[in-house]
Amino acid sequence: MTTFEAVIGLEVHAQLLTRSKLFCACSAEFGAPPNTHVCPVCAAFPGVLPVTNRQAVEFAIRAGLAAGSTIAPTSRWARKHYFYPDLPKAYQISMYEAPICIGGAVRFSDGGIDKQVRLVRIHLEEDAGKNIHDAQADASLVDLNRAGVPLLEIVSEPDLRSAAEAAAYLRALRSILQYLEVCDGNMEEGSFRCDANVSVRPAGSETLGTRAEIKNMNSFRSVERAIEHEIVRQIELVSSGGTVVQETRLWDADRDLTRSMRSKEFAHDYRYFPDPDLPPLVVDERWTEAVRRNLPELPAARRARFEKELGLPAYDAEVLTARRDVADYYEAALANHRNPKALANWVMESILRIVRERKLDERLRITRWPVAPGDLAELVALIDEATISGKIAKAVFDEMVATGKPPRTIVAERGLVQVTDGAAIGAAIDRVLGANPDKVAEYRAGKEKLFGFFVGQVMKATEGKANPQQVNELLKERLGAGA
Repeated sequence: MTTFEAVIGLEVHAQLLTRSKLFCACSAEFGAPPNTHVCPVCAAFPGVLPVTNRQAVEFAIRAGLAAGSTIAPTSRWARKHYFYPDLPKAYQISMYEAPICIGGAVRFSDGGIDKQVRLVRIHLEEDAGKNIHDAQADASLVDLNRAGVPLLEIVSEPDLRSAAEAAAYLRALRSILQYLEVCDGNMEEGSFRCDANVSVRPAGSETLGTRAEIKNMNSFRSVERAIEHEIVRQIELVSSGGTVVQETRLWDADRDLTRSMRSKEFAHDYRYFPDPDLPPLVVDERWTEAVRRNLPELPAARRARFEKELGLPAYDAEVLTARRDVADYYEAALANHRNPKALANWVMESILRIVRERKLDERLRITRWPVAPGDLAELVALIDEATISGKIAKAVFDEMVATGKPPRTIVAERGLVQVTDGAAIGAAIDRVLGANPDKVAEYRAGKEKLFGFFVGQVMKATEGKANPQQVNELLKERLGAGA
């Protein structure tokens, strides 16, 4: 029986976070009423001329440098011809033979294994508008707000071999673009879109199979499910003697399958030629180096630093560095109190939980944190100096979230300082043991699970303020001493 392997390449379109469109001054902001961000240039009125958005070019350079691409000193705009109602010019301004970024790679972690996917190119192009199909009115409407919005197209080599690997690559790429602050990565709003080219071949073969392109995937889970389905579909087709047809297929999330949309075009079908209205795009070495000097520390480097310098487990480092705002928050807390692991736990388990529950993540950016990083650091410091216990800390944290008060203020106002007086804890233990002579006898007869009962009773008697370590030590002494 023939064993097959999948060969997957991804084409990602990332909408750039410029204030205006690629070739005109119209706003590129998402969510405006239909056809309100439109002018003669992006609506393709006769006689108008495009002017290139410099910031969009700089964002492309930034992405290329982060990926290790070669930044072309000269690139060219090209017209990509096709007819569709949402494309008013009947061509899209893109790049073809001379892209701005060539080669490079994206490095990522997949199940704890470091991998990389090579890039073919990164280039700039303008977005099309949006068709809105109204079944009740038996009509289609066109919104041109998105027409002319700047996009980065990031084309990978066919280096991916599974749907899970493709999703891991996409997450890493989105994280890089967010760190660079060139794209917000919002798949639901369409600012981070992916087309997947999928083929199968006998394992060990070097010959590429016929590929199908999959569109209409608006989440990482959709990408993974669509690719998984397409791999199975193609293997079953080839195994039964059929032939895979080069075509574009749509992912139908409701039916959990891909379906044929149209035959796949080839490059010559688009009749590319240099745009006569735009001069060559020239990027000199000084511009490239100025951008390079301002690049932030990227996710992979930050993750490696967290592991090496802070001693964090690989999982913690990956979670904390997946987003720049989370990593920045963590490091701000760490600057106030040096306990890397404890702070990592509080950020991952408590801070991000509140962010999710209260929906504080606005357009993939946490603008309102449940507590200030300095206050979180102070809370961990109170635990470390044995002022409060971990259990009390959880109650203090909840009040910090509710009131905004710093932890030391809450501890002082509510009298939550941890009891570390051995005599006071011993007296509480004596009271608990004296009230439960039958359970003491059972424990000493070998029922050691009762130890947890005694700990709970002592903590209850001290209103949770007793130092847990002292409680454990003194309880063992008294239970062993025949008290």
